[in-house]
Order: sequence, then structure tokens, then C-alpha cells
Amino acid sequence: MVLVLASRTRGLAPCLVGALSLTLTASLAGAVTIKSGRAKMGSPFEVTVVAPDEAKAWGAAEAAWTEIDRIEALISSWRESSETSAVNRAAGGDPVAISKELFDLVTRALKVSRLTEGAFDITFGPVGRLWEASAETHRLPDEESLRAARALVGYEAIELDAEALTVRLAKPGMRIGWGAMGKGYAANRAVAVLRAAGASGGLVNAGGDLVAFGRQEDGQPWKIGIAHPLEPDRIFAFFEIEDQAIVTSGDYERYVEIGGERYAHIIDPRSGRPVRGVRSVTVVCPDGELADALATATFVLGVEEGLALIDRLRGVEAMVVDAEGRIHYSQNLESFIRETATP
Repeated sequence: MVLVLASRTRGLAPCLVGALSLTLTASLAGAVTIKSGRAKMGSPFEVTVVAPDEAKAWGAAEAAWTEIDRIEALISSWRESSETSAVNRAAGGDPVAISKELFDLVTRALKVSRLTEGAFDITFGPVGRLWEASAETHRLPDEESLRAARALVGYEAIELDAEALTVRLAKPGMRIGWGAMGKGYAANRAVAVLRAAGASGGLVNAGGDLVAFGRQEDGQPWKIGIAHPLEPDRIFAFFEIEDQAIVTSGDYERYVEIGGERYAHIIDPRSGRPVRGVRSVTVVCPDGELADALATATFVLGVEEGLALIDRLRGVEAMVVDAEGRIHYSQNLESFIRETATP
């Protein structure tokens, strides 16, 4: 089986607007593989399960969907009932008591922010919304609006109390959002549930954030194809993985052209402006949440600084395609790549 991984997107593939469920194969060794697809978190999700029989496989898949729904209810900034929305509503006011799970997620996000010196920042929402509006009107935001939005961005203004399990956003109008970390976390949790339900292997593709565990039913590692950043219908690299996550961030599916200039949907939280110079970043590491965050951060940091960061992290590898289509690798990425083609 080969799975093609494109960049993360909020759009829904037509075949996944409803539920998609398939039994893929039945192995002579006594294992089966099933695939189930649904729309979650504003993106197409797919769960692939290898198990001894169909009943166990479908039971594991349903348990994974239940867990994904739970995570979405916890972190969604679009649901008024979520803990994240409660934190955002109280921005500039009193601290908000939250669950240990969300507190730990915020804590880990801040660690990545410090590691990347702000290239990853869960408070980037105000500038993100500004550029989303520009994509609709095809007009650049004015400097005054950009300055005002940028003033509300900054992970340093998130205040945590570990004893009370509270979080406070210091400035009125601040927001936290999980668009660059939440799907990876949901994929991690879904994999944990699949393992607990008796699956021997599987994949969770959370809108382009993919986490694999175990092997295919024939004993082979999972083979993942990476979509060409300039021609998304063509694969330009294959990875073989086991107990790893792969996340690709790219500007080839979500961008806007204004005044003849191309602007990516990925925003540098430090400047409040779209990133240039990179077309796609693929990160491979054992943790989907971390791969999710680092794919965004590496895209923001650019080829040289981004790969320098990746090379300092144990167990993390990356591939960056620059604006001219040149491919750049971290130090040990070749151990995962089986085939490549020049973009």
C-alpha cells in the first residue's frame, strides 16, 4: 500500500465529505486491513487499521474516531463550548481553569515556541485572520491593521499556573489556536487508542498530519508518497516508515495572488507577514504533534535556519523544497527515503 501525503489543508476532498469505509485486503496470514474516512476538524481524516479480524479492526477504528471527536471538542476555537474558546473569551481578564490535558498541551506548545524563537506560536490567530480576509478581498492589509494585529501575537504573554492549572492571555483580543499542532495531537491520541484496542498496525492521516505504527499486514513498513510541491498530482519522494509521523506543510494548495505577487497561507508570527522562499517542508519524527509544529516552524525559518534547527534535534529529520524547486535534506533523512525525483 502506498499513501500519498500532500500538504495540510482545510479543504475537504469530495470523497471524504461523508463517511468512507473500506475493507482493503484479507491476508493469508490472518490479518485484515480496513480504511475509514470522515471529515473532522475542518479537514479530511483517514484511519487505516491492521488487525487479526474485521470485527476487531472496525471496533478499533470507531474507538479512534471517538477519541478524535473528544480532542476536537477540547481544542476547537470554533466551538464556544471548548476549553480553548473559554481561554480566548477571557483574554485580558482573569486566569481560566482548564484540564490538565489542555494545560500540558499549552505547555508543550510554549516549549516549541522557545525552541524556535517564536517561529511557532499558538497566538498567531489575529494576523492569520487578517491575511485570510485579504485572501477573500485580494487586497493587502494596511500597515495600521497589521501593526494592531501583530501587537496581539506573542507566546510570552501566555501566563500559566501549574499548581492551579490555569492559563491567562495577558492582552484583550489575544487568542490561542491549534491549527499548527492540534491535528498532530489528535493523530497521536488516535494511534494510542488503536494500539489499546488490539490493532497491530495502522495509519492516522489527520488532514495531512500522518502518524504510522506497526507494519502492513504483509510485514512491510508503510510506504508514504510525498506530493510534488509544484505538481501536486505527481509524487516526487517515497518514505518507508514504522512508528513514525510524517507532516508536510506547503504553499501549493493554499495561497493567494495579489497584485501579481504570490502569498503563502503560512504566516511568520514574528513579522505578521506570509513566508517566502520555501514551497514545502516535510518533517519525520516519532511524534505527530511535534512533527506538526516543527513543519510550520521550519517553513517559517527557511532552508538554512530551519534545517540547522532540525539537525540539532535527536530523532527528527526534514526535507525542504525552496522557491526554485531545489530539495534540501537534514543530515540523516536518507535513511527514510527510498525514491526521489527532482521537482
